[in-house]
Amino acid sequence: MKQYIQLLKMGCFTREDVAKITGNIRTADSVLYSYKKKGVIVSIRRNLYAVISLETNQPVCTPYQIASSISPDSYVSHHSAFEYHGMANQVFSRIYVSSSTKFNDFEFDGKHYTRVLSKTNEGIKKIGKIRVTDIERTIVDSIKDFTKIGGLEELLRCLLMVTYASENKLIKYLNIYDNQFLWQKAGYILSYYPNMKLSENFFETCKINSKKSMRYLYKELKYENPVFSNEWGLYIPNDIMRLLDEGGESLV
Repeated sequence: MKQYIQLLKMGCFTREDVAKITGNIRTADSVLYSYKKKGVIVSIRRNLYAVISLETNQPVCTPYQIASSISPDSYVSHHSAFEYHGMANQVFSRIYVSSSTKFNDFEFDGKHYTRVLSKTNEGIKKIGKIRVTDIERTIVDSIKDFTKIGGLEELLRCLLMVTYASENKLIKYLNIYDNQFLWQKAGYILSYYPNMKLSENFFETCKINSKKSMRYLYKELKYENPVFSNEWGLYIPNDIMRLLDEGGESLV
């Protein structure tokens, strides 16, 4: 198994990666067939493989490395990025993968990999073999999509763990998305987090870009007896300050 050590260093690899080692695609196919039969590699999805450790009999690559290997531009995002940075309240079985390249969602080794359409390549960090959004991009993405990914309560809990955020980066990513409602949501939600050390200028910038629009923080609020925030032009939960009480932590 002379190629095993080289593949072990990769962790995740494609048929083309093996061909670079063997020198041609036919030999690569032979290696893949042989190694799969021996149980030293396993198929993750079409044309993506993981090496199996001879010591643990488990895949050597992490879910984050798998997410970063699905397509040439795929990266870990949203709640999964909070998890990677150690700022998630819960660890989900679902891995959120942003990519401009289409791929079908799939399951591997107890994790469900879900594609989110990538709209910008700004704010992506390369850490070893892993591509992941930085904290500020993770915050903006998670606020933008909290009704689809994670929910409001989990978002609020994740934000409690952020000790600092660069307001320049937050503004940069908010400008890229160029969405009035996102400016509105970001300003309102982040106003509860002095731990991030955001200045009044940040919140004024959010208000200016909100352009005095009036919206519900999320659609279901229409049926939940909301209150109206004049400051942010948002209908909000009347108990948002107590959303985290069940977990033993207050939002303030």
